[in-house]
Amino acid sequence: MTLSAGWYLRRLSRMGPREVGGRVGDAVRRRRWRSAPPGCPRVTGARFTAVLPAGALGAVPPDAAKRLVAEADRLMDGHAEYFGVVRDDLSDPDWSYDPKTGRRAPWGYAFDVPYRNEDAVGDVKQIWELSRHQYLTVLAAAYALTGDERYAERVAAHLRSWWAANAPLRGVHWISGIELGIRLLSWVWIRRLLDGWPGAAGLFEGNPVALRQIWHHQRWLAAFPSRGSSANNHVIAEAAGQFAAACAFGWFPSSARWQTDALRSLERHLRSNTFASGLNRELAGEYHGLVLELGLAALAEADAAGLPVPASVRLVLLRMTDALAAVVDDRLRPPRQGDSDDGHGLVVDGAGTDRWGSLLATGEAVFGRLDWWPAVTGTDVRTPMLAGLIRPTAPPVSRPASRPSHFADAGLTVLRGPAGIWCRCDGGPHGFLSIAAHAHADALSVEVRHDGVDVLADPGTFCYHGQPEWRQYFRSTLGHNTLELDGADQSVSGGPFLWTRQARSRVVDVDTSDAGAARWCAEHDGYPRSTHRRRVELTAASHELRVVDEVRGPRRAVRMAFHLGPAITADLVGNRAVLTWSRDGEDRSAALDLPGQLSWQAHRGESDPPLGWYSPGFGRKEPATTLVGTGFTDGAQGFTTVLGFRG
Repeated sequence: MTLSAGWYLRRLSRMGPREVGGRVGDAVRRRRWRSAPPGCPRVTGARFTAVLPAGALGAVPPDAAKRLVAEADRLMDGHAEYFGVVRDDLSDPDWSYDPKTGRRAPWGYAFDVPYRNEDAVGDVKQIWELSRHQYLTVLAAAYALTGDERYAERVAAHLRSWWAANAPLRGVHWISGIELGIRLLSWVWIRRLLDGWPGAAGLFEGNPVALRQIWHHQRWLAAFPSRGSSANNHVIAEAAGQFAAACAFGWFPSSARWQTDALRSLERHLRSNTFASGLNRELAGEYHGLVLELGLAALAEADAAGLPVPASVRLVLLRMTDALAAVVDDRLRPPRQGDSDDGHGLVVDGAGTDRWGSLLATGEAVFGRLDWWPAVTGTDVRTPMLAGLIRPTAPPVSRPASRPSHFADAGLTVLRGPAGIWCRCDGGPHGFLSIAAHAHADALSVEVRHDGVDVLADPGTFCYHGQPEWRQYFRSTLGHNTLELDGADQSVSGGPFLWTRQARSRVVDVDTSDAGAARWCAEHDGYPRSTHRRRVELTAASHELRVVDEVRGPRRAVRMAFHLGPAITADLVGNRAVLTWSRDGEDRSAALDLPGQLSWQAHRGESDPPLGWYSPGFGRKEPATTLVGTGFTDGAQGFTTVLGFRG
């Protein structure tokens, strides 16, 4: 996809003067570096001291270690899967090759590579993901746990291959700061996990090529930080990677300054990216996890190096952990809200390890669990390693005495009922910063699960670049469990990561204090001359969820959508749908009574235009049933939907 001049004008309109000035400076610097790139200082006598403490490896549970080694063996055989694309070429990868399209990214000065143009580059996410080198941290962890030098030798071969193929400032891997930051973090952990291998020092601190790469990565991040309207999760990754490398690889004249600047940036942006309640301001569950992982990894480096960090850093990470514990369902799944690209901060675990259970286990080890936290029964490799590095400290503030259900600053409310009924209600801001890059047009949407199964589902994300019709659908109002007027989205998109007009929502009323019935009400102004208000009530005794929609304003065409999870089978007759599914071998069912004023149809797996899809992860989609009702607004009566679960 090639961006038009109109997009650049719309993007510019969302920037303030300071950001514009910073970007002009970046452009000047890029031109200067083209002809005279900065030179790496000579380093002598470098030593690596940021090793794992004694006992950290011994604390890894055997089943977690077994999963890790199984994953490492698959990687050794050359097998992996990224964003739904299976790869069998990891024994000797081509670092510029996109297996999805078969294209290779062009060589040349990094800032000339048109990475958004799939016709010229391929799917850049496919190319970038392998070069985050998180599969190499898995191999390095397998070496650390087994002592098998095959894993270490493969890591060394791939790093040398990557360094040779990706000279500083050349090619697609020197374009995006988040990629450089996560890659640096991976290199720190690779060096740490290979510390017992005789070739480790020769691979890193004794290797002029490695030193040059590490220096140029840090110099790049110091020169081109994400700014202003782009200072979302990307700037956290940049600061965390820069800080980790400056601590663990503190061998350069600028290392102390990079430490200071990166820690200042990390502290500032962790605060600005996080609500006081602890939820991530992008209001995207996956990015909450990414930022928390990056923050914990950076804290581990500070404590390993004996460097003090501002109290606000630990406070934000504590609040993020408590917020995660509060919003997950009975199967430890967080809300599916906003964008998700399956991004991780630090990977040292095998397939089958629960990401959210792992984060809560780390939170328990570092901050201590609260009585209302959900139980975590799974195990992981990462927790004992991080816990071995992070210094436990007393929480700087009091923590919630009971499980929070309403996060007023984020506009997120979770209604809970018996038998694992979980309902997420969205009455919060459209997104974060002026462009709200990772937001969806989902105001007042609901997401309902029963014992961890998606019943009324948030369909997910699927893609970012290259397929604009699918990007539009998964971000659209019709693509969520809410109400659309006159065929338009509540918020106006100006591009794949840009919103030029954002709906404003406000929670009118919420009451979760009554064990018998929990209530929520909110409204938004996304449609000119009309206000959409939605009321939701969950009644415990009847296992019933009631949704009432009202539209105040002139008569308008309406479409109401309810997206069912991929496990749900629906039998729609008139305005009643009988829903059936199976969980752990047990048949389950529910009745969905839809507003009778609308004409209802079931859609599944349609592509022209897209409708009836569920994305279980980035780059993957599967057919799922979507029920769509069409008609006109009726301000006097409103629309009532009742979802009743059967015992």
